[in-house]
Amino acid sequence: FAMCLAAGQLSSAGRSPAAAAAAPAAEAAKPGATKQTFIQVLAQGGWCMYPIGLFSIATVWLIIDVWMRTNPKKMTPPEDVTVAQQAFLAGDYIGAYQAMKALNSPFAQVVRSALGSIGYGKAATEEAIISEVDKVNSTLQTRVNYLSVIGVCTPMVGLLGTVSGMRGAFASLGTAGIGDPTALAGHIGEVLIATASGLFIAIPAFMGFYF
Repeated sequence: FAMCLAAGQLSSAGRSPAAAAAAPAAEAAKPGATKQTFIQVLAQGGWCMYPIGLFSIATVWLIIDVWMRTNPKKMTPPEDVTVAQQAFLAGDYIGAYQAMKALNSPFAQVVRSALGSIGYGKAATEEAIISEVDKVNSTLQTRVNYLSVIGVCTPMVGLLGTVSGMRGAFASLGTAGIGDPTALAGHIGEVLIATASGLFIAIPAFMGFYF
């Protein structure tokens, strides 16, 4: 052990100051030592990152927009419900109809439709309620379905980018062989990033759709 320690000390002492200073620089110059930014990583995904980026923006916008349209305060505002209840308790159905006509909430639309058909009997009133609820639901469901479309299409775009990256990888192998792993690694990175990005957008889109 003493002989090995002495040999190591002699080796360290025998190195010139320039060689000692160049060692950290050589370590820093290694390819693995370079850290990439998030944008640089995304750029490795290739052309498919552009449509996936648009899908991501649409997903965020739709989730916020649909939540703002379908939250309880928007669908059944407490003040609208209070106005309708007070009018019903007072037996003022005409006043209730006029109040609901001045409001724009889905709750007011359904109550207004029911009051407009109340003179034709119970069956007509229930049919009017169901019809108006279906109409409101159809309007909102159209926007919700866009999230499902994004959830289905985004992985397909990522898969298309995966196929493109694999094609480039095999083309690189056919041209340079396995002697140049740099180009092959770049194409493999494109494959992985494209696939992961498609799933990263599709999962929140489906979660928002079902929620």
